Amino acid sequence: MAAKRLLVDIHTHVYLPRYASFLRSRTVVPRIFSRTNDVGQNEERLLILDNEPSVGRPIGAQYWDRDEKLKFMDKHDIDISIVSSANPWLDFLPASSAQQLAGELNEDLETYCATGPSLQGDATKRLYGFGLLPLVPEVSVSSLVEAVKQISALPHLRGIIMGTKGIGKGLDDDALEPVWAAVADTGLIVFLHPHYGVDGKAWGEKENGHVLPLALGFPFETTIATTRLILSGVLDRHPNLRLLLAHSGGALPQLSSRLASCIDHDPIVASRLAHDARYYLGKLYFDAVAYGSEELGYVSDVIGRASAYSTRPCSAGASKNVSGNKRAMGSSRMLFGTDHPFFPPLSETEKWKSVVENLEAIDGVDGWTETERDGVRGGNALKLFGLV
Repeated sequence: MAAKRLLVDIHTHVYLPRYASFLRSRTVVPRIFSRTNDVGQNEERLLILDNEPSVGRPIGAQYWDRDEKLKFMDKHDIDISIVSSANPWLDFLPASSAQQLAGELNEDLETYCATGPSLQGDATKRLYGFGLLPLVPEVSVSSLVEAVKQISALPHLRGIIMGTKGIGKGLDDDALEPVWAAVADTGLIVFLHPHYGVDGKAWGEKENGHVLPLALGFPFETTIATTRLILSGVLDRHPNLRLLLAHSGGALPQLSSRLASCIDHDPIVASRLAHDARYYLGKLYFDAVAYGSEELGYVSDVIGRASAYSTRPCSAGASKNVSGNKRAMGSSRMLFGTDHPFFPPLSETEKWKSVVENLEAIDGVDGWTETERDGVRGGNALKLFGLV
């Protein structure tokens, strides 16, 4: 590995050409379709949910072309990207189709990464990836375990991107137990990413574009899914499972003490878990896609205090007993991301706000030294994904 401090983007998406072509062949959501825009130009649009605002979003080569991904990386001095297929993944397919397409897309992503460039003066590639599982109703658990093995055997795939529905009943479904065991055994990183948000009725009738579903719905979805995983005991049964949460874990850090109190007062779950709920946040990893220094600082505080809550019951002041700088310790589980190719600038000459603002947020966290900032920018990812 080169001595240079590297910038690593762990939250960056692609619609591989095979997948984009498949979406173009569809006449129902999700799909890619063509239309004439307001200035008389033909454009392709991506529609991934029913009743999506603005009839979806414009889509172009930056969504599937590797050269466009590399141009984006070069423009923003990003050295390495851990690329993941963007939602909606395979959720809408029957089991047999999902199995076949998952296998093909995993091989495609391996080729996308393996045949891409390496860092200058280094054998390390600039592109690595998260594979896909055919997580759909009626799929056999054995086929999911085989897909985990396939991904683990592909040298440039270092994890799995996963939505929140599992095989129809959520990620706390007991049927997924062999999958969690297989993932933990392989050491693959699970990148937990939202897609469905929450019930759209909560947004009311006023037209607010994509703001409410993206700013609130996505993080709330992640919050609920991760909380259900904690309550199910998955993290107790598989302590080596490595979960990376999108969008800095949603609202979970802010609500973790309330969660702990609710558990302690509920006879159904009070004796179910081995640890206080706050402990489990120290077992998770969080992207740093929060757009604010104070938000990142708070998340790192919550991670850093987690060891104080390993036993039950715990007092609210238990974190006072943590020795060392909680904020610095928590930073070791936070990783830079951009959410490319979503949220592009209006001008091609501009830098992307998702890069600029998230880097500024890292730079501005009170209590992080340059060592911690370097870790969040790239050092933590290099260790987590086995690139050093």
